[in-house]
Amino acid sequence: MSEPIRVLIADDHEVVRRGLRAFLATEPEITVVAEAADGESAVRLAEAHRPDVVLMDLVMPGLDGVEATRRILAVSPESRVIVLTSYPDDERVVPAIRAGALSYLLKDVAPDQLIAAIRAARRGEPVLHPVAATRLMREMHRPAPATPELTPREREVLALVAKGLSNQEIAARLYIAERTVKSHISSLLAKLGLEDRTQLAIYAIRNRLVEE
Repeated sequence: MSEPIRVLIADDHEVVRRGLRAFLATEPEITVVAEAADGESAVRLAEAHRPDVVLMDLVMPGLDGVEATRRILAVSPESRVIVLTSYPDDERVVPAIRAGALSYLLKDVAPDQLIAAIRAARRGEPVLHPVAATRLMREMHRPAPATPELTPREREVLALVAKGLSNQEIAARLYIAERTVKSHISSLLAKLGLEDRTQLAIYAIRNRLVEE
């Protein structure tokens, strides 16, 4: 017999985690190795357990599912992430896939389809909800926007945001006032058409603006 598929469940709703664990326990080829109620815990547990598959909710307190996916794949690159969300047309569809998620499913997925998706994930094969697939194809065919012109200081601030530093830490690193950091971040969000620090971090990493 092959080794069981080791699964990590990341969802902030306990009833969802319990339901998934109880259901997956009925499958002898699947073993739930850990549960996480938030993104930070999901990253720590993924690094500790190196699961084959992560079932990832997108909306969680603190670190959301998109950023958690990116960080999990950084510490456990062999893991495969299946986004499991309640929202078919979530704006996080494309960011989640760009962050490295393999598959995108809704929480009302049929039980046999979820098992099939987990098996496929272990083989590295994606399974996308039709709405997610449509959004991804639309994004791929959208003309790339012109890259906004950023000042050297904005680039420095952006790189430090991507490294997870707080405004206070960035201010100390660059020897500037914290209110100046806030001003730069507001300017970056406006220039890049982004909504929060997580999206800024993803942008910086995707455009290779972060030094190793």
